[in-house]
Amino acid sequence: MAKQLQARRLNGIDHNPWVEFIRLAKEYDVVNLGQGFPDFSPPDFAVQAFQQATSGDFMLNQYTMAFGYPPLTKILASFFGKLLGQELDPLKNVLVTVGAYGALFTAFQALVDEGDEVIIIEPAFDCYEPMTLMAGGRPVFVSLKPSPAAKGQLESSNDWQLEPTELASKFTPRTKALVLNTPNNPLGKVFSKKELELVADLCQQHDVLCISDEVYQWLVYDGHQHVSIASLPGMWEQTLTIGSAGKSFSATGWKVGWVMGPDRILKHLRTVHQNSIFHCPTQAQAAVAQCFEREQQHFGQPSSYFLQLPQTMKPNRDHMIRSLQSVGLKPLIPQGSYFLIADISDFKSKMPDLPGAEDEPYDRRFAKWMIKNKGLVAIPVSIFFSQPHQKDFDHYIRFCFVKDEATLQAMDERIQKWKKELQP
Repeated sequence: MAKQLQARRLNGIDHNPWVEFIRLAKEYDVVNLGQGFPDFSPPDFAVQAFQQATSGDFMLNQYTMAFGYPPLTKILASFFGKLLGQELDPLKNVLVTVGAYGALFTAFQALVDEGDEVIIIEPAFDCYEPMTLMAGGRPVFVSLKPSPAAKGQLESSNDWQLEPTELASKFTPRTKALVLNTPNNPLGKVFSKKELELVADLCQQHDVLCISDEVYQWLVYDGHQHVSIASLPGMWEQTLTIGSAGKSFSATGWKVGWVMGPDRILKHLRTVHQNSIFHCPTQAQAAVAQCFEREQQHFGQPSSYFLQLPQTMKPNRDHMIRSLQSVGLKPLIPQGSYFLIADISDFKSKMPDLPGAEDEPYDRRFAKWMIKNKGLVAIPVSIFFSQPHQKDFDHYIRFCFVKDEATLQAMDERIQKWKKELQP
């Protein structure tokens, strides 16, 4: 009998729905509002920092320290130490990774063992489950539950809440970690301090690590505040806090991320890092270091990019909400992130028999229909849920509003055409 070629840890995780939707977006004439990246330039100071890194000191073409370019780890320790209320050691409490994705993968490989359970709050970014499985762990899902908005008002991402008793029931002696994502992708929910305290109490009670994905921490709207769970009493010692330069400075292709935490945890991530990628590109790290040095000087002032970016994106969000409403989609108002989701229940009632496989969730069929017939790309929200829960949440699609004005105008043109087609 032939040997199985692939490792068992790859069984069941080979299919990626993103591949299909990216392919469809290339096949048709569309406005791509699906993938989460800005289609505008990073700020001038970031572009200049990258140009300087590539054309200045020739030694930036060579290796740097394996766990992070020293000026970058130093500024990250200084900048985030103040926010977390900790005195961070750049060598022990900060690890630079190939994007936040790299930080997540390194954390799962370092900490999750065969049979360990990992609690994932869904909807969840779709890499958490396969990363858990690849490490030999068992994902345990708990869903945020929506509650209806007041009559005549749009729903908000804040209407989706954890049920405390259900969350507590997911903790067992085998629970190793809980994955938290705030602001949440795809929902745009910013977890309140009260919600974070619930999670923190359970993690401390059961000696469970918290892997906190906070890549959208600067993208919060309407006066909401991002709170890092590691800043809560007793949580620094059992939390990994993950961030992204790509999301912070609108430069997702730089692929510079980081993870911060206590040395007793981070030393195990360093072991994985040094035995896998070993080192991240020096020039990109140097550029990010310059960006944070600039941001530290301007932080909290009107000139701060971390203030300017959400102020610029909020009108985009509101613009998209109005446009989507005009054709019968029901957007939920996000508190943070790049994204909003829209309820397509009315379409599910009016046109339930869209083409697709018999067991294919409705939102996936609708998203394909919208690409082919309306020239708009969105992502079905069911892909952010575990298999047993996909049918319960198959009436939402996700849009990215962190886009250039020209992209939003192109969206409006497609929406106006759609609107005319709806008229009797």
